[in-house]
Amino acid sequence: MAVRALYIVSNLIIIALNLYMTRVINTKKDMTTLKYVEPAPMGSSEEPKLVTTTVHSYDLQQLRSGWKGLLMGVGMMGVMHLYMKYTNPLLIQSIIPLKGAFESNLVKVHLFGQPAIGDLKRPWKAAGGMMGMGGGSEPKADKKSIEEAEKAGRGGVKEE
Repeated sequence: MAVRALYIVSNLIIIALNLYMTRVINTKKDMTTLKYVEPAPMGSSEEPKLVTTTVHSYDLQQLRSGWKGLLMGVGMMGVMHLYMKYTNPLLIQSIIPLKGAFESNLVKVHLFGQPAIGDLKRPWKAAGGMMGMGGGSEPKADKKSIEEAEKAGRGGVKEE
């Protein structure tokens, strides 16, 4: 019973953090233009595309992906715990997502007030997937990549 309570409290903290981050991002409403080249999905024959957006939109997009990750984790734990009767993963899933939420780039920039330079400069590198795989392709924001994408006509439509 205590492990269930810990899991629920952990997820409530993450939900509260995400709601607070939404409020902070909407309050700042940084409309600075952000251009980057989004890599093609792994294994596809698509070309990388140019994305032109604002810091505000980019941060909200990153927050949305955090919400999706939280809901996927809760859904998987619901199946594992309620259907398969596993309780051991509840303890691990009480700690790891909470740690991940507080170590996310959004929290570092907006909650802890760290400047968005170096590793915290947008666009952020995608976190590695299972066992560090999947982190190979990252968005490119260097001038050369952006100019090549603009000349090739790949994207460039402002996302809103």
